[in-house]
Amino acid sequence: MPAHKIFKMAFAKVYPLYVQKAERKGRSNEEVDEVIYWLTGYDEKGLRQQLEQQNDFETFFAQAPAMHPNASLIKGVVCGIRVEEVADPLMQKIRYLDKLVDELAKGKAMEKILRA
Repeated sequence: MPAHKIFKMAFAKVYPLYVQKAERKGRSNEEVDEVIYWLTGYDEKGLRQQLEQQNDFETFFAQAPAMHPNASLIKGVVCGIRVEEVADPLMQKIRYLDKLVDELAKGKAMEKILRA
């Protein structure tokens, strides 16, 4: 089965779309970064490096310092797909990130987004 196109898409091409989505709803770039840090374990330097290197999603998640142990608590629907039912581990991580950005854009409290 061929890999999904998103796997080879540069994370740096999608990142500004995450930021735009959040900012349209009154949230900030810093909040988008915070959910990325929480999910992946990246810090500011690591995230900037990923963006500068134009790494694809596959590399972005492969090099992530540590997926948050509570990532499995992320539930819900993104693009008509339940994130908790996604079989491919990489696609599930991408959907987790999509869901966190959706929750941010919908005005959910950061404590709830970060499953605190």
